[in-house]
Amino acid sequence: MKALTYQVLIVLSRWFGLWIFTLVSRIIAAGYFFMFPRQAAVSAKFYSSLFPGKGRLFHWQCAWRQYQNFTTVFMDRLRTPGQDNIRSTSAGWQGFEDALDKGRGAIVLMSHMGNWDVAASLMAKKRKNLKLLLYMGAKAKEQIESVQKQELNDKGIRIVAVEPSGGSPLDVVEGIRFLKSGGVVSLTGDKLWHPDQRSVSVPFLGKTARIPEFPHVFALVSKAPLFVFFTFRTGPGTYRFMLSDPIRINCPSRAERNRAVAESARAYAGMLEKTLREHPYEWYHFEPFLVDHPGRHHHRNRI
Repeated sequence: MKALTYQVLIVLSRWFGLWIFTLVSRIIAAGYFFMFPRQAAVSAKFYSSLFPGKGRLFHWQCAWRQYQNFTTVFMDRLRTPGQDNIRSTSAGWQGFEDALDKGRGAIVLMSHMGNWDVAASLMAKKRKNLKLLLYMGAKAKEQIESVQKQELNDKGIRIVAVEPSGGSPLDVVEGIRFLKSGGVVSLTGDKLWHPDQRSVSVPFLGKTARIPEFPHVFALVSKAPLFVFFTFRTGPGTYRFMLSDPIRINCPSRAERNRAVAESARAYAGMLEKTLREHPYEWYHFEPFLVDHPGRHHHRNRI
């Protein structure tokens, strides 16, 4: 969705109500679904792995629901500025609070499930004076990204955009300093931003997926607890977010690092797969995720 279209819909919604945003955004989503069938086929193929016992038509219906559900991500951004129209429940929050109360910071591993920017806003509301640093991929063609990043910056949430064309996705030193100051660093756990990014191959849906290695290496190096985070829309303006128990990645020697990182990555993938099965239509990952021939695409380097 382009920035101009988004801004026009915001104005119209303020005049006529959120229904106008819902209607137009669903029409736009339908247009993308039918005008770019190859892209939609990526989603349908993924759902064929999630629901192997179903037919092709069912898998395309799943992709349609995914596209239509994605419009709620944009719509609920209109509700968040004052937080008056957003309600939420949480699970695992106390363990997260306990980690932050120790003043050592924490790492939050997010995924392309649910609405991450609403979740970030709710986290900042739930814990006052929360210092949150988000590492995100920068999508050059989607002007809407600049709009949402500015909105988060206005709420005091720091954004670091990672260009997909190259460069390290994280400044390690800056991130560790932020953690030592008691802040929270959030990373994406399920998407590689460029082909040569270091990755770990993990079992997923009976196949193989490649996920970023760095969040787990970062947790190992920083010694900060890592929390796997999911958020889901349970109704209009209503969300539930969940935090796992803290994962601490330790190893007795440098030779054990690869094993420790791989175990953490597999643990995250297991949580992601379980959550995906429970909320299959809030998976907003529109690029190929499963690897047909993991041996040909494996870019994992030694630490």
